[in-house]
Amino acid sequence: MWCARRQWRPVPHNYFDEPVAADYDDDTDVRFSAEHLALESGFLAELASPGGRALELAIGTGRVALPLAARGVEVHGIELSQAMVDRLREKPGGREIPVTLGDYTSADADGTFDVAYLVFNTIGNVTTQDAQVATFANAARHLRPGGCFVVETSVPGVSRIAPQERFRVFDHSSEHVGYDEYDRVTQAMWSHHLTFGPEGTVRRNSVPFRYAWPAELDLMARLAGMRLRERWAWWDRTPFTDTSTSHVSVWEKSRD
Repeated sequence: MWCARRQWRPVPHNYFDEPVAADYDDDTDVRFSAEHLALESGFLAELASPGGRALELAIGTGRVALPLAARGVEVHGIELSQAMVDRLREKPGGREIPVTLGDYTSADADGTFDVAYLVFNTIGNVTTQDAQVATFANAARHLRPGGCFVVETSVPGVSRIAPQERFRVFDHSSEHVGYDEYDRVTQAMWSHHLTFGPEGTVRRNSVPFRYAWPAELDLMARLAGMRLRERWAWWDRTPFTDTSTSHVSVWEKSRD
């Protein structure tokens, strides 16, 4: 029986440098498909309005930023990893997107924006509650009055395992085994991946997160002067219910 509490370790600052950046865009997740990117960028473009300005926290290799810019939105980014930005610069249109190198909990981008967004569970990459609160405050600081902050993340999977359990397998194949590990006391989570290569080789990768419930994120938004405007289960505006496994939440900055 597992009983020891795992030592808390934040995501290393260089985690998304090489070699992760080199094959980041090879991910087979649906979020990397052209069809999904059209859906996601369309959702964000509606909030930015024609000719508006958008700020992506953790812009990475431009997976979302480039399709959004192609819709006529002026996109800026904040990114911690130079290697990820280098990949962005190699893509058509990537050199035209201004990027501030730094931590999205505190880094400054020039001007104010109609929409700021943080997607693909990245809010969990900051592994303390204080850092998540700071993320909301920094997003709000960059928004014009009435501007919106969008977060896409999972509903904590700990709700789908028995109280005495700690692990949940989310993928199991001959090439890959993925499972999440939860600590209910600290709200720590680790995403573990075992990738099987040729001749019996195995590569292990474990990434720490901090999971947060939708209501907790709503409170973080209120502390930053924002209120929940809408919440969906997915980018296609599927209604959010008690069985949803993810959410796309939109908070609006006060106009006062």
